Amino acid sequence: MFELIFLGTSASAPSIHRGLSAQVVLHNEYRFLIDCGEGTQRQLLKSGLGFKRLDKILITHGHLDHILGLGGLASTFSRWEAIDHVEIYAGAWALDRVKDLLLGVVLRGASSLLQIDFVELEPGVIMEDNRFRLRAFPVSHRGPDCFGFAFEEKAHRPFLAEKAEALGVPAGPERKILVSGEPVTLADGRTIIPDDVLGEPVPGTKLVFVGDAGRTDDLLDEVQGADTLVIEATYLDVEADMARKFGHLTAAQAARLAVEAGVRRLCLTHISRRYRESEVFAEAQAIFPEVQVARDFDRLKVLKQKA
Repeated sequence: MFELIFLGTSASAPSIHRGLSAQVVLHNEYRFLIDCGEGTQRQLLKSGLGFKRLDKILITHGHLDHILGLGGLASTFSRWEAIDHVEIYAGAWALDRVKDLLLGVVLRGASSLLQIDFVELEPGVIMEDNRFRLRAFPVSHRGPDCFGFAFEEKAHRPFLAEKAEALGVPAGPERKILVSGEPVTLADGRTIIPDDVLGEPVPGTKLVFVGDAGRTDDLLDEVQGADTLVIEATYLDVEADMARKFGHLTAAQAARLAVEAGVRRLCLTHISRRYRESEVFAEAQAIFPEVQVARDFDRLKVLKQKA
């Protein structure tokens, strides 16, 4: 399971009710901040998340409404918070802008114990453990080196307790060993192998996050079968020409992608002040019923959905 908390859902400039782009993904012991628009640190505090363990920051692209909050966050971390190490992942162009902001302005000449690792993104796996994988993939927007992110639980084989009982496998460490993929020898000398007590592989949960994007045809493979797709919907179809001009999507485009990719749930963000939320929702829902328009401080639990 993944949990997603929206901190900022506005497009380009904040509104009364929406802050600039930022969201946190929680998975087991991990916390990932995706983008860090102006005002993000205050949104973190208001959300109740705070700064604890917030040491991995993923940047979709280098436009200012997605990175300016890094300045204030780094300043706070370096002076007040018990965080001494942060990893910032971004494409080359975005990473240069982030370095200019943090090293050239915020921390310039300062004595700080905060260690920042700047990690240049390339398409592929960013990190993984035995339970999940985080991948970056290219996204077409204005400017180079834009990325989306796929959070994927690895497939697992469910433990079949009834089979274990029938075979006389006692509750305890023997079952844990079998789940890990190793055979066990019982007290009576019989050897039980994992295939005896494990079911067929079950796909894990998949959450895909796409920031600003100007087209969807190159995203189809990446978002295929996602349990939840989060993606921008800056414009409505009535202004599709303007959306193309500025490298953004309409709500209808996002919904059509969800249909084509077999997504279970669609969540729209990066909402422009030029439209009412109800208009964005209506345009998308007419094409893809399982849709919602994100609001600041919304919390989503992303679970594996049954077909």
